[in-house]
Amino acid sequence: MIMRNDIIIQTKNVNFYYGDFKALVDVTMDFEKNKVTALIGPSGCGKSTLLRLINRMNDLIEGTRVEGEVIFEGANIYAPNVDPVDVRRRIGMVFQKPNPFPKSIFNNIIYGPKLNGVSKKRDLEALVEKSLVQASLWKEVKDILSQSAMMLSGGQQQRLCIARALAMKPDVLLMDEPTSALDPISTAKIEELIEELKRNYTIIIVTHNMQQAARVSDCTGFFYLGKLIEFNQTDRLFTTPDVKQTEDYITGRFG
Repeated sequence: MIMRNDIIIQTKNVNFYYGDFKALVDVTMDFEKNKVTALIGPSGCGKSTLLRLINRMNDLIEGTRVEGEVIFEGANIYAPNVDPVDVRRRIGMVFQKPNPFPKSIFNNIIYGPKLNGVSKKRDLEALVEKSLVQASLWKEVKDILSQSAMMLSGGQQQRLCIARALAMKPDVLLMDEPTSALDPISTAKIEELIEELKRNYTIIIVTHNMQQAARVSDCTGFFYLGKLIEFNQTDRLFTTPDVKQTEDYITGRFG
């Protein structure tokens, strides 16, 4: 299968069902390497469903079904021979609410790598430092790594969850409304972090906040009732959308 070099993920004619309910309708998109793609639209329009589809998190929900293909680096991740655990290692996920494990900061970061066979103390220590530096958290926690992650503030916990995802050395980072539970200062820190991380990672973010989508993303997809209504460069989609429905949503006429 031929893919352009700058495309890391493609969805091709994807339909998704929760039981009899069709949550996504014929979604075809290209996600570019080292770019931030935002998914916007009203609640229940399929944004988070698509996000979870891209790393097979929906497999964990009973009664779901996928049609079409999700191509990641040239291979369909829904092919029978593909291990979903490997997919989730390479396509990391950060959720809406910070969800650190009730362990030390250090043990939060090394949990996944240890399961994947990293065992040398020196390697684990280096990985913890690198991941926390990447998540802009190292300076704040380097002297308290043995303390519980639960004592961190909400914004710090979310950056810890980002560091935990980065410790698995993914190619892609999925973020499902990563700042919706955070205060404005913590939100600004996460947005700055997204800008830095895209040098090394491809990021796909679901956000209800259209200003956030405009600030952090290179491309934006607008969803409504499970359909991709419009997908374009962010500045173009927000200033001169091709579809009236997109314009109505962005200007607050509905949604």
